[in-house]
Amino acid sequence: MTVALPSGETIPALGMGTWMMAEKAGKRADEIAALRAGIDLGLTLIDTAEMYGSGASEELVGEAVRGRRDEVFLVSKVLPSNASTAGTVRACEASLRRLGTDRLDLYLLHWRGSVPFSRTLDGFASLVEAGKIRHWGVSNLDLADMRELTALPGFCQTNQILYNLSRRGPEHDLLPWHASSGIPVMAYSPVEQGRLLGSPVLAEIGLRHNATPAQVALAWVLRLPHVNAIPKAGTVEHVRENAAALSLKLSAEDFADLDRAFPPPGGPEPLEML
Repeated sequence: MTVALPSGETIPALGMGTWMMAEKAGKRADEIAALRAGIDLGLTLIDTAEMYGSGASEELVGEAVRGRRDEVFLVSKVLPSNASTAGTVRACEASLRRLGTDRLDLYLLHWRGSVPFSRTLDGFASLVEAGKIRHWGVSNLDLADMRELTALPGFCQTNQILYNLSRRGPEHDLLPWHASSGIPVMAYSPVEQGRLLGSPVLAEIGLRHNATPAQVALAWVLRLPHVNAIPKAGTVEHVRENAAALSLKLSAEDFADLDRAFPPPGGPEPLEML
């Protein structure tokens, strides 16, 4: 399964997130093994950020992809406090050093801050021209922000947002806008950092399909052709569990049960972020 970017390139529908990785030395070997196993399983989109562990996550990802960089679609993010024109370039160069690579496949503004979009986009354009990033996008932007952004020159490739069964607000207006504009959404925390796993409804649906609650939650997010997901998995076993969600096809009955347990929004809701 893949998702098409506005550039025409396709990326994996299911990737790997790294938020809260590289925070405990005792887990490092398992986390690196998990990322490498994910690459083997085709989960070749890896998402990180300069904020995660103050750069430690990028260093871990760099170690995990060493020798396999060309197999990976690598994503990182610039903090809004660094997102001036020159600051964006400096931040990206620092991320590249930590990652041990000469380029990012996708570089995102982590969320909107006080710097005007135009200045950040000038930084992105400079990085594209220098070959240090291939594409750029944004994260945590709501509909009004996206309309403002896309009125400016340039080609935004994605908007990474909080989206899962318990955070369905984007379905009212943001996700339809993205579908009509051809700009895909990248869903972070697709299992709500594990909090969805205790849901009796997810467990019941999982029993119907010989699947786990996490696989049901991921399959639900992946039902939309313009949405991909980047769950974190810190062990090889967890990565394998996530990858198996790609083959899970939910039924109309499943979707109806999930709608009853996790109702869609009845009107506009502000975009949430973690």
